[in-house]
Amino acid sequence: MTRKAFIEVLKSSRVSYEIEGDKVVVTGEVGVNLRYLISLPPGVVFKNYGDVYMPNLMELAQGVEFKNYGSVYLEDLTSLPPGVVFKNYGDVDLDDLTSLPPVVVFENGGDVNLNSLTGGGFKDWKGNIEGIDSKRLLNSMVSKGIFER
Repeated sequence: MTRKAFIEVLKSSRVSYEIEGDKVVVTGEVGVNLRYLISLPPGVVFKNYGDVYMPNLMELAQGVEFKNYGSVYLEDLTSLPPGVVFKNYGDVDLDDLTSLPPVVVFENGGDVNLNSLTGGGFKDWKGNIEGIDSKRLLNSMVSKGIFER
């Protein structure tokens, strides 16, 4: 999807946004529901005050950032490109993800659901080690290429 086409989708969906240099920053006081999108262009930053819901997304461009104040729902996505940032305050739902590149870091406030990789939310994964924060363990495993295929 091109940047121009993405901006048209935002306009038609009445989603607030700003242009900051080469970035399209999604803003607003509510969640963002873009259920019909199957791809995103590079340089998109979500800074809205609710969830980001894109259950049919099949392709995510490099450099997309999630800094929203809710959860992120990307249920159909099967892979993540390098440079995707998860700094949202809620959960990250990646149900169908089948691999994770070693440069993805989860700094979100909630759980990370990796149903296809671990059978559910990572904080409830049976392989967690008592006394070690589950997100720290996940990021360590990702950085070592454990989930790369």
